[in-house]
Amino acid sequence: MNSAAGATAGKAELFDLSGRVALITGATGVLGGAMARGLAARGAKVAVLGRNEERAAELAAQLTADGAEAMPAPADVLDRASLESVKERITARWGRIDVLVNAAGGNMPGATLQPGASFFDLGAVPMREVVDLNYMGTVLPIQVFGPALAAGGHGSIVNISSMASLRSITRVVGYGAAKAAIDNLTRWLAMAFGTEFGGALRVNAMAPGFFIGNQNRALLLEPDGSLTPRGKQIIDHTPLGRFGEPEELVGTLVWLCSDASRFVTGVVVPVDGGFAVTSGV
Repeated sequence: MNSAAGATAGKAELFDLSGRVALITGATGVLGGAMARGLAARGAKVAVLGRNEERAAELAAQLTADGAEAMPAPADVLDRASLESVKERITARWGRIDVLVNAAGGNMPGATLQPGASFFDLGAVPMREVVDLNYMGTVLPIQVFGPALAAGGHGSIVNISSMASLRSITRVVGYGAAKAAIDNLTRWLAMAFGTEFGGALRVNAMAPGFFIGNQNRALLLEPDGSLTPRGKQIIDHTPLGRFGEPEELVGTLVWLCSDASRFVTGVVVPVDGGFAVTSGV
């Protein structure tokens, strides 16, 4: 092998996840599923965590059929006992956990302003629910799986934030506040874990722009696939002029999970088609 080819191979190895064990919460969703498939394609052993046991088993079976090692890990991210059970199952099978992707989350109608409504109309219960799902649904998995990640020597936690944490987006008040808390938590934990564990446990986040998922499809697309007024408004403020494809999250995710980013911690990386950097003017 010549020196140039050797250098290329060395760089490729930085992104290799072979032998590492990755756990993805919310993996039964559209974006979480794409992340699970992306990490498996780079060689990771993947635990598929989601509340829907049937969908978790289906995705794990698909990954296995494609040649990866995978296992379903049905659990609720707000139920610590079920998370502890998943940890025991993963470590019993694979002996370690190296990557935690906190993709569980989402919006709730009651924490979103309806047309013509006021902030003062929002109920306390749905606001608490959306904060619990997105914020505590990230905190609890980190508390449960974090020690195992640090013990492996190159643990990587990737939280999933949102454009709603970086820019004020009309109507999604509860979701935006919860995701802003994820950004702060990411930076705080990067500082704390960096001091406590050094390079053995890094914490970063990704902030996706607008992707079509099960929750927002009707909000952004008409039944015939054309844009709703809300969808058009978003595209008009996205320099690349389209919604993201779920697979387009994978490159950034692999980088943050691998040795290619071993000196990176505490960052929130937008994957948004430029939405965060345009004023709309």
